[in-house]
Amino acid sequence: MLDVLNLRVPAALATVNEDASIHLTPVWYLFEDGRLFVETAASTRKARNVEARPSASLMVDDRRPGATRWVLATGRAELIRGDRSRELNQRLLRRYLTEAGMETMGRFWTSIDDVTIALTPESWKSWDARALVDALREQGTAPKAGEQWLLPPA
Repeated sequence: MLDVLNLRVPAALATVNEDASIHLTPVWYLFEDGRLFVETAASTRKARNVEARPSASLMVDDRRPGATRWVLATGRAELIRGDRSRELNQRLLRRYLTEAGMETMGRFWTSIDDVTIALTPESWKSWDARALVDALREQGTAPKAGEQWLLPPA
């Protein structure tokens, strides 16, 4: 699971809306000390949802053909504010942005993202297609490359 959580890819964050429907949004994340952090503005729906209903799920996935794998964390969510939020948000942005990116996009995000969502996982789920490919190879039914099974993205 750590290999997937350490990928520098967007994740999907799910929070619960007032009508009990799911609000799902792509986010950048930081995984540290067993917790997941997402930078955002307090005015966003995801932040308002966490404040009103403090639970969330975050899924990180690797979609390479033949090596598809994902990790899902579900648990208690809270908003972090102030200096701690600014510090986490800076580390999170530096995880995704170059120095030039920090001077442009980073400066913009820093100006509007005033809170951090902290997800403390209570349950984890994961799946790895490589285990399936290995099992099929042992049976002699898998092609040499997993990408032979899937059509390319359209």
